[in-house]
Amino acid sequence: MSWSEVFLGAIALATLLMAFIQVGAIVAILRITRQAQETIAEVQRDVRPLIAKVTQVAEDASRTAATASAQAQRIDRIMSDLAARVEETAGVVQQAIITPAREGMALVAALKAGLGALRAFRERPRHGHADEEVPLFIG
Repeated sequence: MSWSEVFLGAIALATLLMAFIQVGAIVAILRITRQAQETIAEVQRDVRPLIAKVTQVAEDASRTAATASAQAQRIDRIMSDLAARVEETAGVVQQAIITPAREGMALVAALKAGLGALRAFRERPRHGHADEEVPLFIG
């Protein structure tokens, strides 16, 4: 046996060993790929109900926001109507109570002035009394 045959046998053995390693690597990659696919399928089965729940929560939140917005607009309209009615009521109260009260007070003041003038007229000295002096000229 010559050295070239020994080296040729070593090369053949190394090539055979590399072929076994490559076949083993391919088998391992196929197993890992199959396990990864199974894991992905399992995760998808587990995630689908979660996605459905998240979608439902998002839809509920959207409906709740729309309802809250509509209620806020309704409250704003009610408050605006209430403010307008309060102003209108204040105007009615002013015309129904305050204006007649002012007119009544003016009437009372006129009566007081009239009664005061009558009293002054009654208390005024009459003409024809001898002891009274009628001033005709102030000088």
